[in-house]
Amino acid sequence: MAGGTRRAQSPKSWIEEAFSKRECAHIIPSSKAPHRCPAGCQVCQNLIRCCCGRLIGEHPGIDCRWPIYQTGSQRDGGEWSVQKHTKMSPTDAFGTINFQDGDHTYHAKYIRLSYDSNLDQLLHLMVKEWQMELPKLVISVHGGIQNFKLPSKVKKVFSKGLVKAAESTGAWIITEGINSGVSKHVGDALKGCASPHLRKICAIGVPPWGVIENQRDLIGKDVDCLYQTLGNPLSKLHMLNSMHSYFLMADDGTVGKYGNEMILRRNLEKYISLQKLHTRMNQGVPIVGLVVEGGPSVILMVWEYVRASPAIPVMVYEGTGRAADILAFTHKHTSDTG
Repeated sequence: MAGGTRRAQSPKSWIEEAFSKRECAHIIPSSKAPHRCPAGCQVCQNLIRCCCGRLIGEHPGIDCRWPIYQTGSQRDGGEWSVQKHTKMSPTDAFGTINFQDGDHTYHAKYIRLSYDSNLDQLLHLMVKEWQMELPKLVISVHGGIQNFKLPSKVKKVFSKGLVKAAESTGAWIITEGINSGVSKHVGDALKGCASPHLRKICAIGVPPWGVIENQRDLIGKDVDCLYQTLGNPLSKLHMLNSMHSYFLMADDGTVGKYGNEMILRRNLEKYISLQKLHTRMNQGVPIVGLVVEGGPSVILMVWEYVRASPAIPVMVYEGTGRAADILAFTHKHTSDTG
C-alpha cells in the first residue's frame, strides 16, 4: 500500500528518483518514410520519420547522418519496440498546470512518467504528495478520441448521471484527459455542473505524453506552468482538457501514438481495486466502466473488463454511436441466450 516509510527527502528529488521518462535511442526509419535523398543531404533526412513517430533530426544526442543511423537500425535488428529502442531517465516534467479559461483559472497536478511505472510509488504520489483521498469508486470512461456530437438528450442524461455518481460516492473519474472526444464530453459535464462542489470531483486524465500539444510548456521540475490551450489547427496532437484535476502523462518514447497509456491506466485501476476501503473489511475499491461512442480498442477494453476476475461491470450509453451502439446491439440480442 502507498504511504509506507520512505527516506526523508524533498518531494522533487523523490519524484525524480521514482519516476522516469522514455526517449527513443535507436533510429529506425519508418516503412512509410519516402526513399532517401540520393545525395544524403541533411534537409531531406530530416523529413524522414523514425518508427517512434519523431523526425530523424528530432533525436537529441544521436548522430543523424544516414549511414550511421541506417547501420545502427540494422545492427539492432527487427521492428522498433519500446522495450528495445527507448532509454529511461529521470522525469523532467511535473508540477502544477494553470489553465486560463475565461475569467477562471483551473489548477491541475501533473507528471510525465513511464507507462510501466511502479504502482506503489504512483499511488503514494497521488495520495501523499498530491493529497488525494482514496476513492470509494472508480468510474473509468472510454470512448472516441476524436470529436463527436452527442444527441442533446443523451448528453444531458450522461452529464447529469456522471456528476451525480461522482459527487454522491466520492468517485475518481478516469479518462484520456485530452480536449477532444469523450474526455471533452466529461469536461463539459463537469463544467456545466452548477454545483459549488465542482472542483471537488476528482477527474484524472491519463493521456500519452507523445500526443500532447504544447508539451514544451510542461517541461520543468516541480513547476507552476501556464498551459496554452490554443494549438495548431492542422496539428494531429491534442490539447489537455482544463476540467481535469490531475494528469498522469504516460510516456513510451513515441510521438502521436496511442496504446501504451492504457497499460498504465488499466494497471492503476487494478491496483486501486486492491486497496481496502476499511481496514476491518475485506472490501476493495469497485471499478465501473463507462462507454460512450468509441472504436475497436474500446470493444477490446470492454472484453477485458467483463473477463476480469472479478468481472468489472460496464455501462454502455446506447445512441452515442460506433462501439457503444455495437455493444448495446450485441447485448440485446445475446442476453436471452447467453
